[in-house]
Amino acid sequence: MTDEVWTIQKILTWTTQHLEKKGDEHPRLSAEWLLSAVTGLSRVQLYTNFDKPLSTDERACMREAIKRRAEGEPLQYVTGEMPFRHLVLTCEPGVLIPRPETEVLVDVALSGVDEATPNFDGEVHVLEVGVGTGCISLSIATERPQTRVYATDLSPQAIALATRNRDALELQERVELIECDLVEGVPVELAQSFSVLVSNPPYIPTNVLEQEVPAEVKGFEPELALDGGEDGLDIYRRLLEAAPHMLLTGGMLCVELYEGHLDKAAHLAEEQGVWESVEVIEDLTHRPRILVARLAK
Repeated sequence: MTDEVWTIQKILTWTTQHLEKKGDEHPRLSAEWLLSAVTGLSRVQLYTNFDKPLSTDERACMREAIKRRAEGEPLQYVTGEMPFRHLVLTCEPGVLIPRPETEVLVDVALSGVDEATPNFDGEVHVLEVGVGTGCISLSIATERPQTRVYATDLSPQAIALATRNRDALELQERVELIECDLVEGVPVELAQSFSVLVSNPPYIPTNVLEQEVPAEVKGFEPELALDGGEDGLDIYRRLLEAAPHMLLTGGMLCVELYEGHLDKAAHLAEEQGVWESVEVIEDLTHRPRILVARLAK
């Protein structure tokens, strides 16, 4: 990009062609996202402002954004945001990018909230393990005002990012964030007070992560949030052990897992002998994705 006049139309066309040459699977969409982030215009507004020239600062920002995307960095990290359900959340390198299939996990958790009987204080307590950006907890708190959500994460960076996203939504009074391993930092007085325990833990089997996961994912997103061990169920096994000590009678455990190992996950839960029901729910692409277990009432 030189000092000549670069209009939105011109830079959109150039960026699309450049990213296509670099192997971007969706170069036009990437170009629109980048240009929207730089200009502050929606993707629709880009097409109604084709003749608008970019400022010097916008061109500089666009150059850097194109460079990062051409090197394979995920769009969400380059633009710094990600839409999720009814929210737009800040994203940054070092924290897992929310996925569309996780919206189904939120739906399942919300069904557990709707089935729950409020505590003596009139709230339904929800616990999330592995908060990441905060997409699950913040969606639940936003969509169900009767909830009080506690969310943990081992990563200080994830807790910091989730805190910023929470504060931007003014949910400080309804979502508490705790830096700890699984449930170790949850106050002891909250044991067996939760109606729902929800988690999207690291669940990709190590060999799948090494051999099958695209470079855009394994090269940029944190391994801590991806690698679930040999069968992808390392953290899930620990959640199974912890959940009965956290949930109320009749409470729900819902966990997003690797599509190829849901049967094994269900068998592990059934073997535990504490769950009244265990079922597997499909994601938006009709792949087995979510394990749901309920304690007896």
